[in-house]
Amino acid sequence: MLYLLLYPLHTEISWLNLFRYVTFRSAYAAVTAFLIAVLLGPPLIRFLKRKMVEEIIREEVPRRHLQKAGTPSMGGLLILAAIVVPTILWADVTSRYVIAILIVTISLGAMGFADDYLKLVVKKPLGLLARWKFFGQALLALAIGLFVYFFPLDNGMTTWLTFPFLKNVVVNVGAFYILLVMITVVGSTNAVNLTDGLDGLAAGAMLFTGAAYAVMCYVVGNVNFAGYLQVMYVSGGAELTVYMAAMVGALLGFLWFNSYPAQVFMGDTGALPLGGGIGTVAILIKQELLLVIVGGAFVIETLSVIIQVLYFKATGGRRVFKMSPLHHHYELKGLAEPKITIRFWLISAICAVIGLSTLKIR
Repeated sequence: MLYLLLYPLHTEISWLNLFRYVTFRSAYAAVTAFLIAVLLGPPLIRFLKRKMVEEIIREEVPRRHLQKAGTPSMGGLLILAAIVVPTILWADVTSRYVIAILIVTISLGAMGFADDYLKLVVKKPLGLLARWKFFGQALLALAIGLFVYFFPLDNGMTTWLTFPFLKNVVVNVGAFYILLVMITVVGSTNAVNLTDGLDGLAAGAMLFTGAAYAVMCYVVGNVNFAGYLQVMYVSGGAELTVYMAAMVGALLGFLWFNSYPAQVFMGDTGALPLGGGIGTVAILIKQELLLVIVGGAFVIETLSVIIQVLYFKATGGRRVFKMSPLHHHYELKGLAEPKITIRFWLISAICAVIGLSTLKIR
C-alpha cells in the first residue's frame, strides 16, 4: 500500500525512490512486524487470560507439561497480524503473488482459529474434526495448484521441476504438478503443526526456514542473480521477499513471549498459516523440492510420527521412539526443554544454510 501511495511521488520527493527497492521494503516489513508483535503481545495475552483461553494439556504428553496448564493459547493471532499488516503496508498489493499468499495465510489462519476456538472456548476437546481440517487444507491446496497451473508463472515453466544440487536436470510433470502442490502445502501445514510442542520450538525453527526463503525469493525474482546462479527466474517473485521478511519479523516478536518459559502458545491459529505460507511461497518461486532440505527440522519431526505409527501398527504395539513427535522422545529421555528446543533451532539453521548453498552448487 505504501509502495503504491508513495513511490509515484518520487519524482517530486527524491528519497521516496527508496520504495522502489524490495530490499528496503522488506527490511521495514520485518521491523514493522516485530514492533506489531511486541506491542500487541501484552494486551493480547491479558485478553486471552481474562477470557480463559488456556492451553489444554493432553494426558499422553510428558508429565512436565502439566506446569504449562493455564498458559494462554491462540497467540497465533499475534503472528497473523504481524505478517498480514506489514505485507499489506510494504508490498505491492497488486502483485498476484502477494494476493495469493495473503489469501492462503488468512484462510489457514481462519481455519486454525476455528479449531482453537472450538477446543479452548467452546471446550470441544477435538476441535475441528481431523477429516474436516484435512479436507479444508486439501481444498485450499487444490485451489493453489489450479491457480498456478491455469495462470502460469511468467516464465511459462510452472510445471517444470528443478532439483537441488543438479544444474541440468529439469522435468516437466504436467498436470501432476497440481498433486505436487497439494502434497507440498498440506504437508508443510501439518509439519509445522506437529512441531509446535515445546516453548519456542516451532517459531524458532521456522525463523531460520523463513529467512532462507526470504533470500531465495529475492534471488529468483532478480534476473541478474537468477542468471548468475542459474536458477529459474520468476518475474515478480521478488515481491514475496516482503512477505517472508514480515514472517521473520513476526516470529522474532512472537518469540519475545513464546520463548521458555512461554507466556503464550501459537496454537493452530499460528501453526497452520506459517506452514501453509512457507509451502505456498516454495511453490510460487519454483523451489518446491528445496523445502525438504531447508525445512529439515520439520521433516524430521513429521517422519518421526509416520515411522512411529507405521511401526506400531506393523508390530502390534511396539514403538521406535518413546513418544512422537521426536521432541517428546527426547523429553522422556530426560533432556531439558530449552536444550531440546535450541538443538532443533540449530538443526534448522544448518538445514537453511545447506539449502541456500544449493543455489551455488549446481
